[in-house]
Amino acid sequence: MRTIKLFPFQYRNELQIGITYKFDFEFNEFLKNMEGIHWSRTHSCFYLPYSVASKKRLYHILRKIGCIIDYSALKDLKTETIKAAEAKHSAFNAQQTEILQEYQNYLIGQRFSKSTLRTYNTFIHQFLVFQKDQLHNITNRSIELFIEKEIAGKNYAISTHRQCVSALKHFATLHRFPELEADRISSPRKSKYLPVVLSQEEVIDLLRATRNLKHRAIFALLYSSGLRVGEAINLKQKDIDIDRKQIAVRAGKGRKDRLVVMAESFIPLLLNYLGTYRPQVYFVENPQGGTYSSSSIRAALKHSCKLANIKKKVTPHTLRHSYATHMLENGIDLRHIQSLLGHSKPETTMIYTHVTQKDLMQIKSPLDVSLKELSNSDKKDQNLRLSRNISD
Repeated sequence: MRTIKLFPFQYRNELQIGITYKFDFEFNEFLKNMEGIHWSRTHSCFYLPYSVASKKRLYHILRKIGCIIDYSALKDLKTETIKAAEAKHSAFNAQQTEILQEYQNYLIGQRFSKSTLRTYNTFIHQFLVFQKDQLHNITNRSIELFIEKEIAGKNYAISTHRQCVSALKHFATLHRFPELEADRISSPRKSKYLPVVLSQEEVIDLLRATRNLKHRAIFALLYSSGLRVGEAINLKQKDIDIDRKQIAVRAGKGRKDRLVVMAESFIPLLLNYLGTYRPQVYFVENPQGGTYSSSSIRAALKHSCKLANIKKKVTPHTLRHSYATHMLENGIDLRHIQSLLGHSKPETTMIYTHVTQKDLMQIKSPLDVSLKELSNSDKKDQNLRLSRNISD
């Protein structure tokens, strides 16, 4: 019997029901596919917004699959806290719902991806709640206040802040409020952090430490072909050409198709995986059929890194970064890498020139140079070894 613990916590100023349990990949998949369930990286748990209806539905589903539920922490919730949470979730009125639906239809008409639709809708939902009944008197200052309090004030990442501004600009374009100038809504500068990259030895250690065959096949695919995690989980078996050692990535980022190289050493692992798990349509599928979840891949990767004693913060995209960096170190032309990665601009691929070690390894530290010169000079000193203890 699986024991599940439910507990309340505040996340983004809202009351949530957290779900914790002993790590289980299959149960992860089950939760991921439940309606209304989200994953919090901050709290490292699945959760759903608190409401009486959500709580009852969660109890019913977990009991139905034979779970033992520990909900003692929820019993200690104060009545005032529960009422405040319920009021917040019921605060969205008919007018706000109509405006949000109109915005969603507009985005669909602009042919945005499902992921972008979901993200932009979330931001506009937050903005409409923030505005309350001031929906026809929106100015640039209204948006600035929203960003100051709800985005920057809650320490969202810079990339999230930029996405929010994009969503608000589309909202302004759709409604054309008299006192709102969409062009004046500014975004913060994009962060220029260097990507985390694994060494070639660390990649092999990671694959060897991954005991689950399905997960080992996923990680090997991400690294050997440089795929994004979304491209891997949407990859269909018909797009894998073993004879030509190619993989066709359909409708990747920016709705672009591309061909990538499949490693010859990956083929035996691929055939073993397909023969063992027998997925029907996609390269990797969840136990109920359909696409696998990215959260399960992230959780499995974290577990494998722990087994491989890798201390770096590794995500599925780290394997793509490592692929590009190692290709560059192996002498592959930057234009070919740009094509294989599916980058629209060469500037995006250029980031890997900053992390490649091929040329950096040729640079000598001035400390090494100084010690070498002293050792070769006439003034030879027996105490040049920095590692020895020095005493009076």
